[in-house]
Amino acid sequence: MIMAKELEGSGRGKKHNQKMKPFLVYQYLLRHTDENHTITGEDICSAMTDTYDIEAERRGIYRDIDEINKALIAFEEGISIEEAAEWIEDDESLKKIIFDKHQKGFCLRQRHYDYTDIQLLVESIYASKYLSESQADRLIKVLCEFVSEFQEKKIRHNAILTDRVKTNNSGVLNNIEKIDAAMSKEDKHIPEKISFKYLKYSISNLNQQVERRHGSRYEVSPYALLINDGNYYLLAYNDYVKDLRTYRVDRMKDVKLLGVEREGKEVFNKINLKNYTQRVFSMFGGEQERITIQFINPLLDTVVDRFGKKGMLYNVVDDRHFSITAPIEISDQFYGWVLGFGNKAKILKPQKVVDGFTAYLDKIRKLY
Repeated sequence: MIMAKELEGSGRGKKHNQKMKPFLVYQYLLRHTDENHTITGEDICSAMTDTYDIEAERRGIYRDIDEINKALIAFEEGISIEEAAEWIEDDESLKKIIFDKHQKGFCLRQRHYDYTDIQLLVESIYASKYLSESQADRLIKVLCEFVSEFQEKKIRHNAILTDRVKTNNSGVLNNIEKIDAAMSKEDKHIPEKISFKYLKYSISNLNQQVERRHGSRYEVSPYALLINDGNYYLLAYNDYVKDLRTYRVDRMKDVKLLGVEREGKEVFNKINLKNYTQRVFSMFGGEQERITIQFINPLLDTVVDRFGKKGMLYNVVDDRHFSITAPIEISDQFYGWVLGFGNKAKILKPQKVVDGFTAYLDKIRKLY
C-alpha cells in the first residue's frame, strides 16, 4: 500500500501527483483529523501545494471529499459508486468525512479500524516478550497509520505495560476511556479526580461480584493506566491515605469524572514508574526494605525476570550460589514467594526481615 509520505518531495511532477489528489486528501484527513481535531478547506489546499506540489482550490477539495465518501461506502458495503451516492443522498449520516460546524472544519469521523481496535493491537505488541524492540516499533508504526497523529500520541503514552495483555472486556474499555479523559491535558483540560464503586467476590455467589464498603464510592486522583498479567490497573493517589494505590479497572463500576483538580502530583513525581510497577506487581505492596537474598545459580533467569537488572545488585556468593540486593516491599505475599523456592533461596539481611520470615513460617506450622 502506498502511503502519502512516500510521495512527499518525490519530484514526479505536478501532473503525476495531480492524479493522486483524492487519495492524498484522504490520507491527509486520516492522519491529521479525528472527532476532536478538524482542518479547513484552506488547510488542505495548503498541504497539497506545500507538501505534494499539487494545484488545489477549495471547490476542488470539496468535490474530492464527496467522491471519497462515495468510494469509502462503496468499498465497505460492496456496492457501486452510483449506489453509494444514492445512499448518501438518502442519509448523510453515512458520510465518513464530515464538516463539523462547531469546530468549523473537516474531519474523518469513521475509520476502517476504530481507535480502540488499534489501541488494543498496539498494547498487545508492546506486551509481547518474543518481539524485539525494533520489530515492535515497526509493527506499531504500521498500525498507527490507521489513526490520527493525535490518537497515535495517546495510544503510545496512555498505558505503562509490564506484562502480556489479554483483556477485551468492553466494561474495562469503557472505564479506561473515562479514566483517560480524566487524565487528559488536551485543549487546556486540567486533569481531574474520579469516583467509582469497587467490586469484590463473595463466597456466597462467585458468579456475581458485590460492592465493597457497602457501595460507598472511592474518590481518587488518577495518574497512569497499567497492564499486568492480563489485567488493567489504575495507579491513583488516594486522598485518604495520602499515598499511591493501584485499583483493578475491571472491578470498577460507575466511573464518574468529578470536575475537581486531582491531588498528589508531588507524590507521583517522586517515583520511577517502571521500578514502582515492577515492585508493586511482584510483591503486592508493603513496607519497602533493601534486602539481600541468596539463590542457587539455576534460578538466575527467574530472579532477573522478577526483579530486572537496573538498580539491582547481583553478586557471586560461591560456585553454587548468587545473591541479589534490591528494594522490595515486604509482605506475607513476598514471604510466600520466597517460601516457594524451598531450600533453594535464603534471605540474608536485614535481620528484621529474616525474623519476619521465620515468624511467617511459625504461623504456618501452627496450622498443622
